[in-house]
Amino acid sequence: MATCDVLVVGAGPGGGNAALQCARLGLSTIIIEDHSEVGTPVHCGECISEIACDNLNLELPDEVISKQVNGIRVIFPDGTEKCLTERGYVLEKHLFERWIAEEAISAGANLHLNHKLTSMERIEENGKFSGWKCDGKGENFPISTKIVIDASGVAAICSKIVKIDEDNKLNSGGKVVAGMQYEMLEVPTDDYLDFYIWPKFAEKGYLWMIPKCDGRANVGLVTEDRPMAKKSLDDFIESTHFKDLEQVAPPWKNKGNPAFGGTIPISGPFENTHYDGLMLVGDAAGFTSPLFEGGSHLALKSAVFAAQTAFSAISDGDLSSNKLSKYSDLWGAEFPPYDKILRGKNALFELTDEEMSIMAKCFPDEMSDMGISGKAMVGFRLIIRKPSLFFKKIIPAMLAFGYSRAKYYGW
Repeated sequence: MATCDVLVVGAGPGGGNAALQCARLGLSTIIIEDHSEVGTPVHCGECISEIACDNLNLELPDEVISKQVNGIRVIFPDGTEKCLTERGYVLEKHLFERWIAEEAISAGANLHLNHKLTSMERIEENGKFSGWKCDGKGENFPISTKIVIDASGVAAICSKIVKIDEDNKLNSGGKVVAGMQYEMLEVPTDDYLDFYIWPKFAEKGYLWMIPKCDGRANVGLVTEDRPMAKKSLDDFIESTHFKDLEQVAPPWKNKGNPAFGGTIPISGPFENTHYDGLMLVGDAAGFTSPLFEGGSHLALKSAVFAAQTAFSAISDGDLSSNKLSKYSDLWGAEFPPYDKILRGKNALFELTDEEMSIMAKCFPDEMSDMGISGKAMVGFRLIIRKPSLFFKKIIPAMLAFGYSRAKYYGW
């Protein structure tokens, strides 16, 4: 039986970074991925902020960067535009994930592709939890490990297998949204990420144009109306300046429809993100920024916290849930106030298109640094334009935009 200190399930950004950080700390680490290669299929818009890179001490190699961008521009139903200027990068996400996995391997981790976890059996010595016997589909199973880090994405495989998900939001009324996009050619841009809050096409979601190099761009949406996601995206494209632009398959996709995407958890962190010998990171823990569903920064940072906690637990010979609660303490102290943002997001989508646009007109053109006086001015403008909006929880809706900044893990 193969043995290791840490088994990481999933080689996305969270899994790759968890394996890298564990290996750098001297822990014997195995990372398993159920696909035949790392990085595909791509499930997200592919962008990350400079603040995120600084926070993570990430020095991105040139080959994973598609384009440097200036920040986010939010476009409201009547066409009103407001900016959150903060620099960042659009990635070639499949190359980014492969790079992190290669860094982990260079640091000493072992990667096993085409390995799918199907069972986890507790190991105990003298009545004390001492690890997991993990089995599944793949020639290197079974694997005995002290700690498992679940980076399996929205599927949250490990928490389901050991049934810690019974109290978790995703499986007790929590929600996911559908994300879908095309890569398009010759898309005009001034190097901002364009986010359209247009409920007509994206129910309780938004649409985007994320520019890449060589005139390419990802044009897509997230919506709670999952069965209608593709039609809604097609209707949006048909109704805008994207109408006559060519859609192509992304460079990593060899066959099938050019559309790509996935599902995204939107109910905030799970009630339980740790258990005996188990920690959940990234989407597997419900870590996404609630308004614009950014997840890469949160996944990468939660992986750092999980690796630090694993090292401490293994060093102390205590793999219990109580010991691993340090992990939940770490992310809980740093990650944004999800409840506040969710309240703001829900309040935003209770507004009519007209009310959203009135609110937008009260914002300054640059929303990234309003300060106390700036927020007071927004409130004054609202009183003048439409005081009844204060009775529709407009303040939480406005604050949700502030929490979408990069320093609050918005992207």
